[in-house]
Amino acid sequence: MTTQGIGTNVVTQIAIVVKDIDKVSEAWSKVFGLPKPTPIIAGGEDANAVYRGKPTNAQAKLAFFNLGQVALELIEPLGGDSVWQEVLDQKGEGVHHIAFNIKGTDEVTATLAGHGIPMIQQGEYTGGMYTYVDGEPVLKVVLELLENF
Repeated sequence: MTTQGIGTNVVTQIAIVVKDIDKVSEAWSKVFGLPKPTPIIAGGEDANAVYRGKPTNAQAKLAFFNLGQVALELIEPLGGDSVWQEVLDQKGEGVHHIAFNIKGTDEVTATLAGHGIPMIQQGEYTGGMYTYVDGEPVLKVVLELLENF
C-alpha cells in the first residue's frame, strides 16, 4: 500500500451499538433536532457474511442520522454471531466503529492484517461490501471498510 495508508483519511460514518435502537434514535432526534430515521434490517442470508472465519446469518437493526460529512449509524444486534453482538457483550453500549469508503478491499485488508489489524467480519449489502477489521489492539477502535460497486 502507498503512503496514503488505506487510500483515504475521510471518515464517512461513526457507529454506536445499542440495546434499544428506538429509544436511542428518539434521544438523538430530540437532542439534535433531527428527524427520527426509520430503522432497516440488515444482514441475514442475503449478506453472505462471514464472522471470524465462519458463515453467519446475523442480523441487525440499523438507523442512520445525516450529520453533514459524517453519518451516525445506530446498530441493534438481532441475533446470530456478529461483531455487533461481540462488542455489545464485551463493552456494552457505545462506540462500535469508525467507517471509511475505500477501494480495493482485498489489498486494504491484507495490508491492515500486516499491521496487526485482522478482519473480523465481512458481508455484502445492496451495491457493495462491508468489512470490519479489529483495530482495537493498534488503533483502539474497530474500523469498517465500505466498498461500493
